[in-house]
Amino acid sequence: MQVVFHGVRGSTPCHGDEVARYGGNTSCVSLRIPGEDPLFFDLGTGARYLARELAHDGSFRGTCLLSHLHWDHTQGLPFFTPLLREGSHLDIHAPAQEDGRSVGDIFSEVIRPPLFPITLDQMPGSLGFHDTGDCTFAVGSATVTARLVPHIGPTLGYRVEWGGRSVVYLSDHQQPHDGSHALTDGARDLVSGADVLIHDSQFTPHEFASKSNWGHCTIDYAVWVALECGVGTLVLFHHDPGRADNELDAIASRVAAEAGERGLRVIAAYEGMTLDVPPLGAGARP
Repeated sequence: MQVVFHGVRGSTPCHGDEVARYGGNTSCVSLRIPGEDPLFFDLGTGARYLARELAHDGSFRGTCLLSHLHWDHTQGLPFFTPLLREGSHLDIHAPAQEDGRSVGDIFSEVIRPPLFPITLDQMPGSLGFHDTGDCTFAVGSATVTARLVPHIGPTLGYRVEWGGRSVVYLSDHQQPHDGSHALTDGARDLVSGADVLIHDSQFTPHEFASKSNWGHCTIDYAVWVALECGVGTLVLFHHDPGRADNELDAIASRVAAEAGERGLRVIAAYEGMTLDVPPLGAGARP
């Protein structure tokens, strides 16, 4: 299994020399599993770049595990070019909404004139929307566990298991508002013993003090979650759009050194980064 990062920013895409190395596209991460159809997390603007690697002849079949419906995680859907060919199909699992509207209805309400030139029904490919809560289901030979996690509005974290290995995706995760370290049962279910944890790390403690109700967490909280739950590799993700590359370098260096002393590998996600997660028995833990 390979984990590939196509978009690593949170909140809004950004551009400039100061963010060029880590990249300015929003959340999209794919899992490449041998012999399986494409499987990926979120449809941020990074999905445009994932799309370049996929079939454009109408044979595309794939599954997106969508964490929630905020713009920075959904804006790439109408630009996902495999769907511009008849015969293509994408299944989207996303959190069931509290107001009773289906996920498919919400997308149809937004992706239409005057906010967008065409409707979803006018796209040549087809979409299957799955309103999802706490559950476990199969996608090909992989097992997916979904759990509701704290954010603003219904939000899912996901754990994907294949070949005895596990990758967990918690892109947006609300730390307790008082800055303390605690974990919901659902989040703990997902993270415990994971080989790779891709986790929200948007704020420094100083920033969190004035943004504690914005639905995110500190870098230090992400490290605590990984250590608390026995994770192998923590990937810092959902970088603040105002965070320059040199700042991310300094954060990643500091955190990697501190966490490494406690047996945790920490890296900061950047566009194009690939992590190999070999099947159990085929190599060392990532």
